[in-house]
Formats: sequence, C-alpha cells, structure tokens
Amino acid sequence: MEPKNPGGKQPRVVFGFHAVLARLRADPSSVLEIFLDETRQDARGRDLAAAAERAGVKLMRVPTKRLDGFYGGGRHQGVVARIEMKPLSHSLDEIVEQVEKPLLLVLDGVTDPHNLGACLRVANAAGANAVVAPKDRAAGITAAVSKVASGAAESTPYLMVTNLARTLAELKERNIWIVGADERAQQSLYEADLPDSIAWVLGAEGEGMRRLTRESCDLLVRIPMNGDVESLNVSVSAGVCLFESVRRRTSRAKSAHTAMAKQGPRYAPPDPTQIELKPEALDYWARTLETKPEKIREAVQKVGPVLDTVKKELGIGGVGRA
Repeated sequence: MEPKNPGGKQPRVVFGFHAVLARLRADPSSVLEIFLDETRQDARGRDLAAAAERAGVKLMRVPTKRLDGFYGGGRHQGVVARIEMKPLSHSLDEIVEQVEKPLLLVLDGVTDPHNLGACLRVANAAGANAVVAPKDRAAGITAAVSKVASGAAESTPYLMVTNLARTLAELKERNIWIVGADERAQQSLYEADLPDSIAWVLGAEGEGMRRLTRESCDLLVRIPMNGDVESLNVSVSAGVCLFESVRRRTSRAKSAHTAMAKQGPRYAPPDPTQIELKPEALDYWARTLETKPEKIREAVQKVGPVLDTVKKELGIGGVGRA
C-alpha cells in the first residue's frame, strides 16, 4: 500500500478532541491516522470513531501509554492524530496580492504557545488572511499550539519573518495601514478612523511592542479599559481589534448597499423609436408633449423617430407646457 504522505513534510501531531475533529471536518484527506484511547467508550469517543469512519480515516484504539508517548505526559484527552501538512501560502506577498482588502495580525514578542494558539484561533474566526511574527521573538507551531488553535494552526497562514520592521514597511508600500494596539495611545480604538486594508500589531502582554515596531506603526490606538484590570490577554486584544475591523467593514458595505437601494434604478423615458412598436412609448410621449397620440404617430411616420424633429413638425418648442 502506498504511503499517504509520499515525499511530503514530516507529519504533525494534533491532539485533543476539538482539534482532531476540527481537522477531520475541515480537511479529512490530510488526516493520516487517528489513535484513540482504548478506554474511551464514552459519547465523544464514539462520535470521533464514527466521524473517522465516514471520512475513511484509519482509527486505532491503543493503550493510554502509547498516547502519552506522543506528548510526553497526558493532556491529549485520549486522542492523537497524525496529519499531513499541506502547504499554505509561503510568502506574505503572495497572500496580499490575492486579496483586495487584506486583514492581517502581526504579533511582536508572543512566545507562549497557548497565547499563539489562541491568537490563531481568533484570527481564523475573524477571517484574517495571515498571522505574522518575527523569527527571533515568537513561538513556532507545535502540538500545544495546534490544540489551543482548534484547527486554525493548519488553515491560517502563520509566517515568521526575519526582519519585522522591514516587513511592515513593505506592507505600507501596498497601502496597508499598520495599526498598533498600545495602552499608552491617546486615541481609543473606537474613536480612530480605521481603513479596510489593515495590519493589526500587538505585543506580548505586559511588554508590548518593541520600540522599532511601535515606531513603524501608522497609527496607535488603545482598547479602553473601564474596569479594574489594566490589560487584556494578547489573544483577547487581538479579537477586539480584528472584530472591530470586521464590524466596520460590514457596516460600510451595508451603508453602501442601503444608499444604492434608496437611489433606486435610474429612470429612462421610453425610446421614441419604439413608438410604432410599444403602445406605452406612444402613451408616454403623448402625455409629455400634451398631444394626441394620433398626431404623434403621424409626425413620426412623416419625419422619422427623432424627438426634436417630431416636436418641430408638431410646432412644439419644448417638452411639455406650463
């Protein structure tokens, strides 16, 4: 039997019911095999086994110790899957070229795998086109990140760049605004004029963005804090910012649609050349010119269906009379 991942990347391990089911539903062909704890005879275990059978994915029931070997100790909930890593977009240029109004999330200094996983999940939910981070100050994609991301780590491009400041400068050249969330900013997120093409930049909780990253931003805004807490987890902040962009995009699109609906279709009077063919055209011009239909028909037959010529033939100097 041919291997399911010939010549591909090293398979990644995904664990936890939510993450495995999300991957199985989103892209079952990428799931190489599933290992389920032989003691899991509950509803979740049965549902997973049924989903794997429907998708044609091999599922094996194994001892708990074998599952522990995948993750060194036991937070796998009794299920582990090996998945084929299908390539997403390899470059930021490739991604922004394919999108009319990019929505990006840039993370500067987020090194905690759980925070990264939560940010990827939020970005995916908001429809962000990619998440960007510097290679020197960021967590990579691991099994722990995948578990927290619940499938987003495999479907949302996560690009680690060598020089973040240079990457932000290149995004500016593409007319993408760089907007940083900073608790010291004078302007509130809800007061700022935000464009549709935007890259939100967030730093690690407590540390914030690095100086050079902060200086690279076109605009700095703060999330207003109305309670006793002074800051939010970076993934919560990312959600607030990204979904504010989504809300404004939706609102602008709705406003444009409403304006067009109010204008209604542009009215065009019946073409005089249709007088002989369409009674409604003859009736329209008879009312407009305040002339009997028979006279208009005779004038058209005599001088042709040119409005000015017809009016001249009828001795009318203008359209309608006071």
